[in-house]
Amino acid sequence: MPLLYVALAVVLLLVLMIPLKMNGFISLLLTSLFVGFLVGMPLDKIWSSISSGLGGQLGGTAIIVGLGAMIGTLMADAGAAQRIATRLMDKLGIKRVQVAILIASLILGVTMFYEVAFVLIIPLVFVIVRQTKLNLLYVALPMSIALSTAHSFLPPHPGPAAVAGVFQANMSLTLLYGLIIAIPAAAFIGLTWTRVPFFKKINPAIPEGLVTNKTFTEEEMPGFGVSIFVAIVPVLLMAIDAVCTLFLPKENGFRHIMDFIGSSNMALLIALLLAMWLLGPRVGRPLKDVMQSCSNAVKPMAMIILVIGAGGAFKQVLVDGGIADYIKDMTGGWSISPIILAWLIAALLRIALGSATVAVMTAAGVVLPIAQASGISMELMTLAVTCGSIAFSHVTDPGFWMFKEYLNLSVGEAIKIRTTYTTALGLIGLAGVLILNLFF
Repeated sequence: MPLLYVALAVVLLLVLMIPLKMNGFISLLLTSLFVGFLVGMPLDKIWSSISSGLGGQLGGTAIIVGLGAMIGTLMADAGAAQRIATRLMDKLGIKRVQVAILIASLILGVTMFYEVAFVLIIPLVFVIVRQTKLNLLYVALPMSIALSTAHSFLPPHPGPAAVAGVFQANMSLTLLYGLIIAIPAAAFIGLTWTRVPFFKKINPAIPEGLVTNKTFTEEEMPGFGVSIFVAIVPVLLMAIDAVCTLFLPKENGFRHIMDFIGSSNMALLIALLLAMWLLGPRVGRPLKDVMQSCSNAVKPMAMIILVIGAGGAFKQVLVDGGIADYIKDMTGGWSISPIILAWLIAALLRIALGSATVAVMTAAGVVLPIAQASGISMELMTLAVTCGSIAFSHVTDPGFWMFKEYLNLSVGEAIKIRTTYTTALGLIGLAGVLILNLFF
């Protein structure tokens, strides 16, 4: 019966989001209430469970999402992101344009959300295409692949950060393991996908009127060193913390310091404070403008934060209603790897729901008891869920339509390109998690 309740909840979520077009936050709240009613929770306990789950989830991820968004927007508004991309292009040259775009997108993708970084880098892609007469897909596809990879595998992005919060995984270790998988995955798919014969036949024209972003002059942009430093500070701090966790004893003093400085919240706060100075008053940009960038950054994240919170509420109702324990007991004797099972659940929800954020939060609630009973590293279980959520992007995914419109593709062409590359990334991610599980 409990599994039937979960199935009915997913069906309700599908109906609310697809035919009725409700947003993920309202849909997850209604689904949480529905599950509470089905399992017979006392009426006064349903909302307390929802509030507890929502508050607990946001307590672990709202700071990360907010700080990450601010850093990304500050870099964009100050011209630091453009500086990184253009300098890499200048150094690597036109023959290595795909490598340059791939590296720039991975660097920017760590602290910028997919949509933000896509809109930021695409004008540069259009300039390169106009100057070199290269195929638009040849230049743009590595960018999109790198951003998709960072968005799905690496905290502080909402999906990985939120699932790590649900599973109580170490955020720094999740980032370190994610980087081990993400870099080769993005490089392999990004540098080979445009060489498949089918893609060579598609040569879309640059769409008119889509890009109005400011292009900075050489004098307006900050230096490359400062720009790259701001981008990688949180990654370096979290990576050092992860290495200390792996190799230093718990009583080591330096490890204790890095546990604080290298925590995701502190690392991002340090990076933001540095960005506020280095990309603000230091280069003649008033602090008032810096604060406006920070305010503008958070507004588009509001719904994402609410969806993440509602996903935590759904998880808590499954736990308080006893469904999580039932799933844990039922799957305990299954021969299938918990990693593969987690990936499949996330991938199926991604196909059904479209939104990766909603899919990954729904999957986290369902997979939590399986993860807890598996004995597998919670960081690897987090990545199993998030790389499942990247697969099978199609017409119900908002990112699919952004990809289609900016690259001037038909629906059929976008399905053949984006759906296949996201699925390939998801499968490579699954393979990477299974391999890492042999060592950690």
